[in-house]
Amino acid sequence: MADSGQAWERKPSESAAAWEAFACYRDLGLSRSIGKVAERLAKSRTLIERWSTAHRWVPRTEAWDREQDRVWRAERQQAAREVARRHARLASAAQAKIVSQLQQLDPARLSPSDVIRWLEVTIRIERQAYGMDLADAASAPKSQETADVTALTDEERRARMEQLRRELEARIEALGDERP
Repeated sequence: MADSGQAWERKPSESAAAWEAFACYRDLGLSRSIGKVAERLAKSRTLIERWSTAHRWVPRTEAWDREQDRVWRAERQQAAREVARRHARLASAAQAKIVSQLQQLDPARLSPSDVIRWLEVTIRIERQAYGMDLADAASAPKSQETADVTALTDEERRARMEQLRRELEARIEALGDERP
């Protein structure tokens, strides 16, 4: 049999019985020991120790452990990428539904605080999309325009709502233009 170069694979000089013992030792994982192999295979401890030394079991199992760790990390990275892609697709589908609902939304049915909340949410989303620091926005004092609308007169409130409605419609329209 040819040596394939992987430390944990059977060596040309390794008998079938010695290979079986090595595989048993390798597969015991972190709890591996010569004594456990001897017990499991009903072989003398002296024979197992001789095979272990002759066929360099310790460095071979260390290489095996490193390879298993590498494979595990690669699988975890791939799984994380798949989760991220799935979440991005779900978020995109949810956003499309939300945009559709927003386009059908009658601004006249919104209270002033609803309009302001929608504007704040869209601004936050836009800032996140551009990687802008949200901590700066959160710590900045709110402008009087988005502060307490109860202090406004009815005429000022209507004017502010109309301004916010136009801004919101412009943002919704811009979102619609960006869709494929």
